[in-house]
Amino acid sequence: MNDDDFDVLIVGAGISGIGAAWHLRQACPHKRFAVLEAQQGFGGTWRTHRYPGIRSDSDLFTFGYKFKPWTGQPIATADQIQQYLGEVIADHGLAPHIRCGHAVSTAEWCSAEQRWTLTATHEGQPRRWRARFLFMCQGYYRHAAGYLPQWPGMDTFAGRIVHPQTWPDDLDLQGKKVVVIGSGATAATLIPAIAGQCAQLTLLQRSPTFFISGRNANDLADMLRELDIPPEWTHEIVRRKVLFEQAKFTQRCRDEPEAVRGELLAGVRAALGPDHEALVEPHFSPSYRPWQQRIAFVPDGDLFRCVRDGQASVLTDRIERFVPQGIRLRSGGLLEAEVVIAATGFELSVFGDIAFAVDGRPLDFARTVGWHGAMFSGVPNLAWVFGYFRASWTLRADLLAEFVCRLLRHMDARGARQVTPTLRAQDHGMALKPWVDADNFNPGYLQRGMQLLPRQGSHAPWRHSQDYEADKLELPRADLDDASLQYR
Repeated sequence: MNDDDFDVLIVGAGISGIGAAWHLRQACPHKRFAVLEAQQGFGGTWRTHRYPGIRSDSDLFTFGYKFKPWTGQPIATADQIQQYLGEVIADHGLAPHIRCGHAVSTAEWCSAEQRWTLTATHEGQPRRWRARFLFMCQGYYRHAAGYLPQWPGMDTFAGRIVHPQTWPDDLDLQGKKVVVIGSGATAATLIPAIAGQCAQLTLLQRSPTFFISGRNANDLADMLRELDIPPEWTHEIVRRKVLFEQAKFTQRCRDEPEAVRGELLAGVRAALGPDHEALVEPHFSPSYRPWQQRIAFVPDGDLFRCVRDGQASVLTDRIERFVPQGIRLRSGGLLEAEVVIAATGFELSVFGDIAFAVDGRPLDFARTVGWHGAMFSGVPNLAWVFGYFRASWTLRADLLAEFVCRLLRHMDARGARQVTPTLRAQDHGMALKPWVDADNFNPGYLQRGMQLLPRQGSHAPWRHSQDYEADKLELPRADLDDASLQYR
């Protein structure tokens, strides 16, 4: 085995890839592995995004790993999360396994050799890497640039248009008229972070988003820490409580959506205060069901405090076109701006935009069917981490890393070097559905790119439930010998 030949290659050194490396070290200590990362350092999304105020929109008791206690506030800044990931790397000796600055462009499977060969560009030069098993942990969006709609007249605008994903170091907002376009977690994070600098700050949204406002604290965690309970116990107890409450809330969103809507809007009214109650219906009451898109958490009500204190205003309208002075609205008004920040979301990136091939044939993942949403029909020795929408991404990353380790050990026990998800006789003719049901969850980035994603089937093991409560029971017990996995 040469220096670039491994048992497992992990693509991506964000929260999924670092977690996968930890699990391999613990459960498969004899496996030789490396982590290929396109950026110049670890962290993934927490390294990509550098806009003011960048923070998690999931609590760190569940967004953090189950094996490393979180000891800070539930909602954390990017720097705090980076520090947490750095501690995992340092404490478990993972740094020698991580190869930064390696942008993978192609991945080719050869059945004769039973290996993947990857081509990665490093310092301007191509380099080849080989592995028995490929674990894709690169996330789901394009890191190089975010989604920026092309509105008429953008080239006539006299000011500056930026996207938070590529925040420029030289951007000066002091005393400027600033418009933030968007209504999700990024916009809700940006507004409080820049409000004090701007002469005028407007959140312009096409349609409202559901928000939950609350203290950036967890009373149970604070009590257990005060009692000097070991951090590992505190982390596990609080994690279980958060998961229990999240599962109940998600179920209520399905069973009684109007009641939940009323509760969410009541929380916004309370955060805005009685003097701004008239803002709730036009600007904070979405047309979709609760949890049909992600619900953004507003720690300590900072977004609503900015609106309440007059540091920011909210406007719900459509963009007709850009003009030199700002944005002409569909309603006919002119929204003056010197800087426009387009918090308009991601560009979906399926498997890192890597060109895949199996035995010389280009691989189109949209023509495959997901096996437990982790592996894909006809694709040997490959797994992909695609996390949860309604729960923390890391929950599924942990589950899938444990599964991959179990699968690798099972292959060793069988003396197998290749495993391929394969539709059985009873699976042929089953109804195929999109990777995610749009009626269940329909953010813009998914709707724009759904045709690129694998399909899911109508029965196990070909379903992709997006349900942590189901996955935590099903994945550890998934039958590895039911003929839906073919070994060689």
